[in-house]
Amino acid sequence: MKKQTEHTPKTEEGFDLKIRSRDSKPVTIHIPADSLASLEKIAAGRDTTVEALLKLYIGQSMRQDLAKLSADRLLEKTAQVLTRHIRSEKEVSAILKEIRVETVS
Repeated sequence: MKKQTEHTPKTEEGFDLKIRSRDSKPVTIHIPADSLASLEKIAAGRDTTVEALLKLYIGQSMRQDLAKLSADRLLEKTAQVLTRHIRSEKEVSAILKEIRVETVS
């Protein structure tokens, strides 16, 4: 287990930030000038670069989307299993609806 040092970067929430080197590729995007100006202000306020801020935003959004995809796949598999064991489509739908309600709250 790696010993934590004072130099371990932290997230805004105070969690250790584990940085690992990964292959990367350059990407060119066009951002409206006013949005870029806003990004520059935010980055300056966080004492970081616009590139790092964009990577943060992309990473956060991507994790949310991947979590949703995973949850959707789980519900789909759950529906398949329930359908094999329960004959009533209405009952299966009610169970899936209850699962969705319980996981949202």
